[in-house]
Amino acid sequence: MLQSWFQAMWAFFLLLSVAQAQFNFFEHMFGGNQQQAQQHQGAQNVPSDSGRYQKMWQQSQCSNYLCPDTLACVHFPHHCPCPHPDVEEKVELGEGSAVCVSKGGFKAGEASRKIELARKGLL
Repeated sequence: MLQSWFQAMWAFFLLLSVAQAQFNFFEHMFGGNQQQAQQHQGAQNVPSDSGRYQKMWQQSQCSNYLCPDTLACVHFPHHCPCPHPDVEEKVELGEGSAVCVSKGGFKAGEASRKIELARKGLL
């Protein structure tokens, strides 16, 4: 009789541990840790305050032209570098102006080619 009681208790604890494991699985699967994820995500966000940028702008010293996007000091506005050169391509439009556009396609210079086609009305 003692042996059957131990078997029953063992079966009960086994069933309890399986139920706990399933509960943890479903809790994780369906967002049981949302609060923790939101706290982690909130720590990564930068406040939308232009004060930090304005302070950097005021502290920058440039005798020529200070680029608004990168705070680089250049001789002419169209010499400003793109803020994200890994994913942007600088395209000079002529008349001393330039734009930074997302690199597109699989070929180097494809973004500038598309801009030129659009300027000619062909795209």
